[in-house]
Amino acid sequence: MEYRQLGKSDLHVSEIGFGAWAIGGDAWGPVEDANSIAAMERALELGINFIDTADVYGNGHSESLVAEVLRGRRDQIIVATKGGLMGHHRDPQREPVYDSPQKVVAACEASLRRLGTDYVDVYFCHIWWDKPEETEAFMQAFEQLKRDGKVRVTGVSTDDFDYIKHFNRDGGVDVVQVEYSILNRKAERHILPYLQEHQIGAVIRGPLQKGLLTGKFTPDTRFPESDVRHDWPNQPWYRNSLETVEQLRTFKRPDQTLGQLALRFVLSHPAVTVAIPGAKTPEQVAANAAASLRPLLTPEERQRIDEVAPLR
Repeated sequence: MEYRQLGKSDLHVSEIGFGAWAIGGDAWGPVEDANSIAAMERALELGINFIDTADVYGNGHSESLVAEVLRGRRDQIIVATKGGLMGHHRDPQREPVYDSPQKVVAACEASLRRLGTDYVDVYFCHIWWDKPEETEAFMQAFEQLKRDGKVRVTGVSTDDFDYIKHFNRDGGVDVVQVEYSILNRKAERHILPYLQEHQIGAVIRGPLQKGLLTGKFTPDTRFPESDVRHDWPNQPWYRNSLETVEQLRTFKRPDQTLGQLALRFVLSHPAVTVAIPGAKTPEQVAANAAASLRPLLTPEERQRIDEVAPLR
């Protein structure tokens, strides 16, 4: 496993991390807690030291499961969690929920209790709204949380470039979590160059495009109603993406899976610090971890990816 410095911080994280959304159990179909814990244990065995979760994943259940693997080895694991979506219902007319620094601090403290620790290494604002009061509340709370030793590094999880620049207006953003993959290269246009220029750590979610880039889905695949991908088969973009995946399959190296090619593509960008593919089983973890191998991409692979899935 290779390790990279997280922005300007003193944290060094494995370039493959563990994304803990799926193990929350409420958004990615059926999952067994015993398998989830075994998956995280396997990740640690393979040198993965970065686990990313959030208070909203399983309404706190993901954080509680992460607590199981933190016990007795807290100093060996770099934990990131997020606050900002709990209690929201994606209603643009709603009243602000996190309209004071005190409410943000309380949300972070609730995460700490579920995680069974007195600090988190990385705390993200989990953002999609357009409520200035909440943005300012998070920025003020970050200062207090750092000062009180409850958080080491702070940042924002968003794909909105304007939000990122606003949060970093005083140079206070340490890390940004953004979606980026072969099938979604939009971050290459503005966000990743900005993060590189400002030495901000880049945590990449969706590097496998919610499983599409593993090559295991077909036009006949159906997802459970509880799965965030339930409506995918009805979307025109889904069939187009499957066609792209089939083209990628034709030129991957025999010694790597399609998913590993996708992860190596993400890791080959100079702005990227860590990719956090999700996993429910030890076998999925092992496949993800194996992507930390050199060379990441051959020139031929880079050229073919640019041809098959160019930046749009």
